[in-house]
Parts: sequence; structure tokens; C-alpha cells
Amino acid sequence: MWHSKRQLMSVESEVIDLYPPLNVTNGTNTTCILFYATNFTLTINTTVHMNLTNSTFIFHDVDTTSSVCSDTNATMTLCHILFLSRFLMTNMFYTSSSKNWFTLEFVHILQDNRDAEDEPAQFNVSTIYGPAEYSFHCPLVGTESHYDVLLIPANDKAKNWKIDISDFQIQAFNIENNIFSYASDCTSFFTPGIWMGLVTSLILLLILTYGIHMILNLTTNSRFDDPKGPALSVPQTE
Repeated sequence: MWHSKRQLMSVESEVIDLYPPLNVTNGTNTTCILFYATNFTLTINTTVHMNLTNSTFIFHDVDTTSSVCSDTNATMTLCHILFLSRFLMTNMFYTSSSKNWFTLEFVHILQDNRDAEDEPAQFNVSTIYGPAEYSFHCPLVGTESHYDVLLIPANDKAKNWKIDISDFQIQAFNIENNIFSYASDCTSFFTPGIWMGLVTSLILLLILTYGIHMILNLTTNSRFDDPKGPALSVPQTE
């Protein structure tokens, strides 16, 4: 995988964060995973709808003790009353960029966290990766096809689920001072609006160039020329 074209930027919200990120310590006093979202919603069979935002980030009514962290792998496990979710991440060295990159590989969902040994609903993650010393941020992550990052069902159970995460940000490696590092953002430098502006400017520039070229090539009639007749020809002889 070639990562050199990944956009890196500092994620600075225009408004103050509503609450601090979820701090996963893996049973120690050292933070190993940070997770933040302004909306975290799960829906099963289009009928059972559960908004986990408040219970996860405000009331902290979530058990993260099953989370696992190491230098090469990290699994954030969120146990709610009726749902269990896992975010599985890896940290690998790539010779093409001569640095470590982290990747969110899979997302697992279980309807009843007491059945943790059952096969979970598994989702493959389309594009969540970045340098290991950075976090990752994306405005929309979920199962909807128009989202910036798509969670793709990998088994039959996953087809019954819908996941919606807004203002998603996560970091599982090289965390310092319990705050997010600079973020690798899913939004590219050239958004559709920027591309439209560039194309429009190019078209207008071509029209302007053509107009200037035509003006510079205009010629006026000599006072000896008959505008209605053939051009005056004066032979030159020695």
C-alpha cells in the first residue's frame, strides 16, 4: 500500500468540542486509545435504533476494560447494555514511506454483549489509515454509500446493521498528554467545490486569452484603400 499521498492536517474545530474524547486506558493509568464523535448511532433491521453518543462520551456508561493495546495492535471494545462494538487497528512499518502507519482494519458489532463468543457482524473499513504518530479524522463514517469513509459489510450479519458516526476521530498509538495528535483527514485538498472553481477559472482564462489574441491581430485600412474594392497594390521597382 502506498501512503505518500495521504493528506495531513491539524483538525481544528470551528466550535469548541462538546465533550472530551473517550479515554481508553486498558486497565492502566496510561492512555492507549482516544475516540471522539458527535454522533454514534447503531441501527439493526431498520427498527431497533440506539444512539450511543451520550452514554459513550458524556455519562461514560460504557465498559472499555476488554480493550487491548500494544505497539503493533489495538482493539477498542465498547460494551454497552445491549451492544458491543470493537474497532480493530494495526500498526505496521512500510518501506515505501520509511515509517509506521496505522490502519483501522475491521469494525465488529454484537447485539448482546453477553454473547461475545458468537460471530460478530463484521465490517471492512474502506480508508482509515495514517502515520502512526497521527490521529485520524473524518466528518462522516458509516454504512451509507455517500459517507466519506464506508464501512462495508463482510458477512451476512453485518447486512442487518446500519452504523452512523459523525466527526469521527481516533488515535491508538503514540498518544501524548491524553490529547489527539495532528490528524490524517479523509477530506482531500481538492474538494468538488475547489475543482469546480479551478475549471471555471481555466475556461474564463482561455476565453480572455483568445479575446486578447484577436484584438492584437486586428488591422485598420490605409487611407488609400477602398473599403469596398480590392486592396490597393503598389508595385515596388528599382
